Amino acid sequence: MSRHLRAQPLRRRPTVTVVIPCYNYGHYLRTAVDSVLTQPGVEVEVILIDDASPDGSAAVVRQLAAADPRVRPILHRRNLGHIATYNEGLERARGEHVVLLSADDALTPGALARAAALLDAHPSVGFVYGYYQPFEDDPPPVTGRVRNWTIWAGEEWIERRCASARSCIASPEVVMRTSVQHAIGGYDASLPHSGDLEMWLRAAAISEVGRVNGPPQAYYRVHPHSMMRTTYSDYGFDLEQRLAAFERVLLDRSGSLPDPARLHALARRSLAAAALEAARSACDHGRLGQEPVEEYMAFALRVWPEVRGTRRWRALARAVGAGGGRALGAWGAPARRVLEDLRWRVRWRRWRWSGV
Repeated sequence: MSRHLRAQPLRRRPTVTVVIPCYNYGHYLRTAVDSVLTQPGVEVEVILIDDASPDGSAAVVRQLAAADPRVRPILHRRNLGHIATYNEGLERARGEHVVLLSADDALTPGALARAAALLDAHPSVGFVYGYYQPFEDDPPPVTGRVRNWTIWAGEEWIERRCASARSCIASPEVVMRTSVQHAIGGYDASLPHSGDLEMWLRAAAISEVGRVNGPPQAYYRVHPHSMMRTTYSDYGFDLEQRLAAFERVLLDRSGSLPDPARLHALARRSLAAAALEAARSACDHGRLGQEPVEEYMAFALRVWPEVRGTRRWRALARAVGAGGGRALGAWGAPARRVLEDLRWRVRWRRWRWSGV
């Protein structure tokens, strides 16, 4: 069971390496780097890597490195891609703890000290995360004190991820113990979209997981040019990548987990439910011709064949056969849209409060 503990102050100055990979995000770099260099209570170093950006990001990297000796610049002559760039930075980390921070995101004031305090107090915790604050232009002010800490046994945290079939972390809010990062290795190149989820599952398989409850731990920038909204915006691809992430950990790397087959079955069933939820939403919102509803249903059937016997499956099959949400009932679709919105609001509040 998870444990809720009173937060303790940080009593020393630990070292933290923050890896900031950059590709065509030079105009965001100063915000990201400044958010690290101004962190109180810790000794920081920044590994700043430009992956052969054609937008002039390399010049910004040079300027930032010249202005502060804590910034270590790495300039690629050719583009290696985001996974190789991430892994290069993580391998070079020498601080006690390590953060991977996208160039378009930022840390909130005091985030590293808050996370380091938990890691110092509980050596069994391999990584710490918290709430992230979405933003578009300028990071908003952060207020409030740490409410408490939550610590999960790694297996319990993995089971919660399998039950929801999704990650509860964006990425910039994670502070990992460098020894754990080096023990589990870097990102899996075959998982360009779900590599974060797979890595956190691997870390949880060998350590406990902690969360700082209270103020946001990072700023997550929302903009139309992010990979989440361009390269990896397809929901069908997202489902496949999540499935692959769970299978890598629960089938290929399951040695440290007591019952990986049960967890794998739970993840498959949850992913099937997520696929049907997306299909039903498309029908209810009149997007049957714009979204690959039949592909969602095929995915659900492949990962959990028993889904064919559920009422949700039969109702969707009738709707798709009739050409839209009206087959689900003229009054049913509006009610389901309201319930869908309410369900997501409840999920968000639960996640904001508890982290899962």
